[in-house]
Amino acid sequence: MIILPKNFEIGHADDGFTGVTVVLAKKGAVGGVDCRGGGPGTRETDLLKPEKMMQEIDAVVLTGGSAFGLASCTGVMDFLKQNGVGYKVGSKRVPIVPAAVLFDLNHKEYHYPTAELGFKACENASRTPSLGKVGAGKGATVGKIRGLKNCSAGGIGAATVKVMGINVTAVMAVNALGDIVDPATNQIIAGARAKDGSFIGTEKCILDGSYLKLLLGANTTIGCILTDAKLDKVQANKLASIAHNGLARTIRPVHTDYDGDTIFCLASGAKPVLNFMLLEVAAVEATAQAVLNAVRDGGNVILDDDE
Repeated sequence: MIILPKNFEIGHADDGFTGVTVVLAKKGAVGGVDCRGGGPGTRETDLLKPEKMMQEIDAVVLTGGSAFGLASCTGVMDFLKQNGVGYKVGSKRVPIVPAAVLFDLNHKEYHYPTAELGFKACENASRTPSLGKVGAGKGATVGKIRGLKNCSAGGIGAATVKVMGINVTAVMAVNALGDIVDPATNQIIAGARAKDGSFIGTEKCILDGSYLKLLLGANTTIGCILTDAKLDKVQANKLASIAHNGLARTIRPVHTDYDGDTIFCLASGAKPVLNFMLLEVAAVEATAQAVLNAVRDGGNVILDDDE
């Protein structure tokens, strides 16, 4: 089950090679972030720290194209500005748009999301977005220890865990160096393949000393936890942090020096929280299931029960 909490919309745009995914919070949302990978590409993450003055943000951008893809944020800002969304400074509006990138520059020519694609992703935003090989997941791959010719397709997936009547939804663009493992069976479901098409087991190859080709920086899983819970910035950052445990359950190895794994959290504040620990457990499980869905069919988003 995938439920998109109220106040959030998701939109995608791509050029056939790579793409961008935007999470819009037009009424604002409390934000947090945690980066665990050794090779991140990010934007506006410092302002999400609890001690910084900005209390709410307007969108999160997940983009392909490595650092080039950050150009798509300009289009997102333009869209929000035109719609009167952003931090008010005098007569001006400045949209607050943190972002993270993944590396999918896998073709002879450069292909990366532009400002125009960022704007288009906003125009495409809806409460029931498609998932899979779209947006930031368009050029995503996993299991690259034998190079791109022997990897598996990645993508963008989502999953929801509901606790205390609160929705905790993870949206993940999976482009990992490691393999994707289903924790229920401990079996690899996507990853590096041998010549006969079987999975070789990336962790095993590394531990055996028989690894073949580590693609420096050519990876990264990025995503966002969306919830209708009422959180402060400390809690939003904690939820983003513990969600990485969901990556550790399903990606092996994870958080390597060749990944830039980054997870955001956006909280709309619609529902009070009686026990924050339950949300932490839900965020981990939602993240794990979103990773699995990313290499399957992405999943189908439904509206909240009370819409």
